[in-house]
Amino acid sequence: MIDLVGKIGSMALIDSAHHTIDYNKFARLSRQLRPGMVWVSSGATEIGRLDYIMRSGRELDGLPDEVKMDYAAQGQTVLMQTYRNFVDARYGVRQVLVEHGHFNNPEKRESIRQMLLRMPAQNAVPIINYNDAVSCEENRKMEIKQLQREKSEVVELVDNDETAAQIACLVKAKTLLIFSTLSGIYEDVKCPETLIREISAPTAAEVLEKIDKIKLLCDGASRAGANGARAKLEYIKPCITAGVRVIIAGADSDIEEAVSGKADGTRIFVTEEK
Repeated sequence: MIDLVGKIGSMALIDSAHHTIDYNKFARLSRQLRPGMVWVSSGATEIGRLDYIMRSGRELDGLPDEVKMDYAAQGQTVLMQTYRNFVDARYGVRQVLVEHGHFNNPEKRESIRQMLLRMPAQNAVPIINYNDAVSCEENRKMEIKQLQREKSEVVELVDNDETAAQIACLVKAKTLLIFSTLSGIYEDVKCPETLIREISAPTAAEVLEKIDKIKLLCDGASRAGANGARAKLEYIKPCITAGVRVIIAGADSDIEEAVSGKADGTRIFVTEEK
């Protein structure tokens, strides 16, 4: 049984003022992870970049795709080492790197599902990330286009918000928690008082209709390459259809506070199916 799939974004793990990992946030969140949770963590590329700069005194030169791959390969080791340092020592920590091909292939998709469902009984916590270290952007786009010619529904996993949403549906989690640099979805991101605290309705179709209307209010993203609130709302649509409750909250919140509603956030769910 998977109670919760959680996701945290790259910039939420970085102390931007000091250009380093936010170890306090890592420690606080990691200590709350336990078996029965699946944790999707961005951060490998940015952490790899910071680690490279710290060791060499400069940034990498080269083609953007190659630089991203190189940073991600270096950052994955630091990312996992940091989680292992802070997750309760009684629990195993397992790295799971996924790609779009895994989720568009029924056999691979089922293999991932079975592996994740085994972990609670094995006292292990999975840390999942997209496998940027071996994913060439040009090849990925070509593969996605080929898949789109073959089937109507294609999973791209271009963002870990999408990865987390797909995994929540895959394991039929009770809750999908997306941590962000913001405290949720806003009618106007420049006005904190416009936080939308709940998007709910008696049926999934009605919730999806509300989501589409709120998407029109969303604009911007926390960093270059991120897709922002509008994309988050699109990615979580399959969760609503599958009966997964979705919470989007600020990364300064504790997991329990966000799930219980004690922390600010946007809660998206079906109240009761007719």
